[in-house]
Amino acid sequence: MSSENSFDIVSKLDMQEMSNAINQALKEIETRFDFKGSKSDITLEKNEVVLLSDDDFKLQNVRDILSAKMAKRGLPLKNLEYGKIEPAAMGTVRQRITLKQGIDQDNAKKINTLIRDSKLKVKSQIQGDSIRVTGKSKDDLQAVIQMLRKADLPLELQFDNFR
Repeated sequence: MSSENSFDIVSKLDMQEMSNAINQALKEIETRFDFKGSKSDITLEKNEVVLLSDDDFKLQNVRDILSAKMAKRGLPLKNLEYGKIEPAAMGTVRQRITLKQGIDQDNAKKINTLIRDSKLKVKSQIQGDSIRVTGKSKDDLQAVIQMLRKADLPLELQFDNFR
């Protein structure tokens, strides 16, 4: 058996679950009385969700419905970056929400610093948009996971490939 144990820190959204959450939100919008005759819509485009509605108030309600459906499906709301509300065609308003996938360089450096400052006997290295943490003791690796779960980071983290 290997003397080194490791795991990967990643940040990703399950796009299938995202699609399901959007479909559920659209069904709720169709059936709700306060949206009767409204031009409200949610579309998924690659790494963006586009919300469309009649006015700011209804757009906010659409956003709340989508957030509730995402939370029910276990999708992290921290990985959403809301754009500004802009006017669209025929008197409607639009808002783009960027879906953040992967750990950017700034956050990766913050995570590395947190791990280094914890004084645990582990090594961490940035690998593209994920971070590999290695160490001899599984207990130290689990301590790193607990510490990162408690840390107030601007994105949701998942822990893969625990070996």
